[in-house]
Amino acid sequence: MKKIILFALLAMALLQACKRIDVYEKLAFFPKHEWVNTHQPAFTFEITDTAHPYQLFFVMRHSDAYRYRNIWLNIQVKDPDSTYNFTREFKLADGEKWLGTGMDDIYEHRIPFANGAHLLKKGDYTFTLSQIMREDTLGNVLNAGIRVEKVAPQQ
Repeated sequence: MKKIILFALLAMALLQACKRIDVYEKLAFFPKHEWVNTHQPAFTFEITDTAHPYQLFFVMRHSDAYRYRNIWLNIQVKDPDSTYNFTREFKLADGEKWLGTGMDDIYEHRIPFANGAHLLKKGDYTFTLSQIMREDTLGNVLNAGIRVEKVAPQQ
């Protein structure tokens, strides 16, 4: 009986320690592991809870053979009130080492779009990703997408 109570208390403590709740993650798959610049994946999600801030991430999976230490994207955002674009460089490597997590020769990066979490308006959001590297076709890219995490209040 004591073991059950101890286990229950430990489980509750672990659940309380969590600060982020996954809300949405979707990735586009690139045939032949090539991201052609004309392929502009779009991701739509709905925000219903406006009381909590959200953290937005760019997610990319690539093989070790990816030729660059970064990726440049043009990101179009349609929020409930407007549409806007911004260009951003996402750093993938520092020197000779990939910054993401890896298994075998596959690496995954989850890089925030901006510093910190932000309150979002209620409604639908669409993010469209366009790679704007010097090569029209980026080889060795498996997936790219977005992740949205609701940031839980700190207790």
